[in-house]
Amino acid sequence: MSRIGNSPIEIPEGVTVDINNNVVTVKGKLGELTQEISAVSVKVEDGNLLVERSSEKKDEKSKHGLYRALINNMIEGVSKGWTKELELVGVGYRASNQGQKLDLALGFSHNIVLDLAPEVKVETISEKGKNPIIKLTSHDKQLVGQVAAKIRSFRKPEPYKGKGIKFVGEQIRRKAGKSA
Repeated sequence: MSRIGNSPIEIPEGVTVDINNNVVTVKGKLGELTQEISAVSVKVEDGNLLVERSSEKKDEKSKHGLYRALINNMIEGVSKGWTKELELVGVGYRASNQGQKLDLALGFSHNIVLDLAPEVKVETISEKGKNPIIKLTSHDKQLVGQVAAKIRSFRKPEPYKGKGIKFVGEQIRRKAGKSA
């Protein structure tokens, strides 16, 4: 039984939810998101959104909590937004941006230039004596996570020195080096 799917979603002020032919559209001050749903029904009551299933089939039970979580993320995204921060750990690792182009110097023979989707706002923070930080912000949680994972994949943190691109607050499992 999905316990997540049973809890109602509170719709905040300034957010509108439209349900047409199994497509949920959420509009807010930060943007608009749509999600196609199947196997469950969605209805709005008293400022709350309820996700309900019609039977106890395995497919419906598994999608119940999934769609409730996706719709909740959409509502939170268009009202507050989502942010991911990446930290570049390593000597000479740098990040800069011009508009939607992110330029990364990660110790390769060339810089990596990444064009980001227009929905994702990018900001690079470089302070002397601290590791550079890339801050990604958007109303779409899936898109922010996908872009952050793509950036991290260019140079994953290695376990011996901890060099690479990591999420802010992420703990890297360290290994002992060669013993003499």
